Amino acid sequence: MREHLAHWAARLMAQDGIVDFALAKRKAARQAGVSETRHLPNNDEVEQALRSYQALYHDEEHRDRLRFLRAEAVRVMQNLARFNPHLVGSVLSGSAGRYSAIDLHLFTDSAKEIGLYLLDQKTEYRSGDVRLHVGDQPRSLPCFELTGGTVVVTLTVLSANDVRCLIRKSPGGRVMERARLEGVVALLAEGDHD
Repeated sequence: MREHLAHWAARLMAQDGIVDFALAKRKAARQAGVSETRHLPNNDEVEQALRSYQALYHDEEHRDRLRFLRAEAVRVMQNLARFNPHLVGSVLSGSAGRYSAIDLHLFTDSAKEIGLYLLDQKTEYRSGDVRLHVGDQPRSLPCFELTGGTVVVTLTVLSANDVRCLIRKSPGGRVMERARLEGVVALLAEGDHD
């Protein structure tokens, strides 16, 4: 049942643009008529199913989209270099789909400076906050969603010292992998040789 729900959730994510794993799993369970949450797959199982789905049904489209998103991430990271950007999420892991946003963590001590920079660059954005677990502490962090380009870019602002911490979406969740600009450039070059 878990495997079935993982594949169902993956299909919903790929076809409907759902980016929230929890939402995709709940919707898949509801559509399958499963009410008990003990059958729900974990995020790793859904992500693996999503990769399989993309390889089977969207292989070339997925490869082109991922290359585009990573190239766009490099461009944005170069523009925001003074804020120590790191790529996280589905664009880094390779599971990004046609509706995925680029997620960046910025490590700086002034969220206000980022807001001023975006205003100075005439970049359209919405501000808000996001909850993450930095080390063992839950925190509400400032977030900027850049909406003016061809893809949405989400900037989450952490303190400069947080770069040494493990960051999770939930207390028991998986540590978020991240890559600096050089790592993303290397991923992009690696994709060119496939």
